[in-house]
Amino acid sequence: MEQKKLSEMSEVELRHEIQGYKEKMRKAEMNGIFNEYDVYQSKVIVAESYLVDRNKIEIGKIYKLNDGTDSYFKVERLKGIFAWGFRLKSAEPEEGLPVALLKL
Repeated sequence: MEQKKLSEMSEVELRHEIQGYKEKMRKAEMNGIFNEYDVYQSKVIVAESYLVDRNKIEIGKIYKLNDGTDSYFKVERLKGIFAWGFRLKSAEPEEGLPVALLKL
């Protein structure tokens, strides 16, 4: 059976998928396989982004990031599940972040 794309999944399917990723994260952590843990953590963030109501994200607004850092991000535009813009106090060029990383 071919795996459905995250973008084609219902909310229930997405939540089930996220639980599966979190279980794989837990196993990777227990086995000390941190690169695998990071991969599944990224998959969780992307999957969670499909559950975010993108209508609640305002262009031009600054959001705290939900990534354990003290970083803030100014949203310039949205494209799919990504918010494009700039981190405050950073010299980095524009970047796209999955919308699940924004604290709404």
